[in-house]
Order: sequence, then structure tokens, then C-alpha cells
Amino acid sequence: MLSPRAREIRQMFSSIARRYDFLNHLLSFNIDRSWRRRAVKLIGAELSQKHSLCLDLCCGTGDLCLEMSRQGTARIIASDFSHPMLQLNRVKTQRLAIGHRLEIAEADALNLPFRADSFDALGIAFGLRNLESPSRGLSEMLRVLKPGGKLVVLEFSKPTNASFDRLFQFYFFKVLPRVGGFFSKHDQAYGYLPASVSQFPTQSELCEIMAHCGFENVGYVNLSGGIAALHYGRKRSERAAT
Repeated sequence: MLSPRAREIRQMFSSIARRYDFLNHLLSFNIDRSWRRRAVKLIGAELSQKHSLCLDLCCGTGDLCLEMSRQGTARIIASDFSHPMLQLNRVKTQRLAIGHRLEIAEADALNLPFRADSFDALGIAFGLRNLESPSRGLSEMLRVLKPGGKLVVLEFSKPTNASFDRLFQFYFFKVLPRVGGFFSKHDQAYGYLPASVSQFPTQSELCEIMAHCGFENVGYVNLSGGIAALHYGRKRSERAAT
């Protein structure tokens, strides 16, 4: 059962689904495509095995899972709680004729319908900060990963250069909401974006949360001067746990 806040966020994303891809690429100057490619490369070997099973969590319209399919041969499940987003995802999947490798599931990231120890790898792009409890979400990700399974999180973060950060904050809080609101006709959604990023943990803080939730070998890589960051970690293997 979704909480009132989760239902509100689901409704917000569902209402902008049709303009979501266009605005992602426009507002990021198309850099988001290269960020997703880097995220999938970081998943690495788990995608190259046909018997592997990978999860794209909070998949939205499917850009991350489609990049997974381009870079690897693993089977993929793409999961999100917004039905309109998943419908657009399915259209892309059918157009690229990869339905035999990619399954779509409508589900809440805090209460996944998958058995424990199911996935060899899990990727989540720009979804963790939208969860009502990121730490609960990370714990659920840990549960469904196999021992030794890899997690990669792509999320907006904190620019590392003070001057660049001031310029980015101006764009993020003053320009982006106006442009996004104009094209989407949904002012709330593109005001929510910078607000949610400003409240999200920094790179080092998110590493600490991941480690506290049970991930090991945790680290991060800054992208585009820290506008975004890739966080990664693994579920403890059975051998290490004994």
C-alpha cells in the first residue's frame, strides 16, 4: 500500500510521462545519455552473461534498461510504479525488438515482488531520491540481489567546484523549473526536481548510508564535475559471510 507521499510522486511522474524523455535530454543538454552509458559500463561483467538477471529499478520510460540491453546479453527486468511511464517503456522495447530479453513489472521499490537473492546486478537512475525512504529502498535492493551482486546508483549530486556549483544552482533552481514547467505544463514537477536534489545526501553521505544498509566495497565516481555521481557497492558474498 503506497503512502500519500508516494501516491503524490507517482501521480506527478505519470502526468509528465509523455514529455519526460524530451525534457531529460533538453534540460541536461543531452549529457544524461552519456551518464547512463557510464552507469551501465560500471555494472560490467554481470551484463555479459546470458544466464544473468539484472534489474532496472525505478526504470521510468526505460532509457537505462535499453542501454543495458545494448551493452550486454543478460535478461533484464524493468520495474517502476508509474503505469504511464511503463507504457512508454514497452513501446520502446517493442520498437527495438528486445522483448524476449526484457520484462516489465509494475511495482513499488520499497516493497518489491521479487524473491530474495534474485538478481546478479541492479541499476537505478535518478530514482533513489524519489523514494520516501532511500535507506529502506537500499535495504530492499540488498534483499533482492544475489550474494556478490552489484548495485549501481546514478543520481544527481553535489558539484565539487564552488564557482561551478553557484552557476549550476542558478540554472537548476531558476532556469530549469521555468523551462520544464513551460514544456510539461506541470510547474510542480520541475520545481520538485531541484528541491529533491538539494535535500539528497552528498556523495560521501550516500556511501555511508549504503554501507550502513549492508553493502560492501562501496564507492563513487563524480560525473560532469559532480552534477551527478555514480555510486556502487556489492552484496556480501556467501563465502565472505562465512
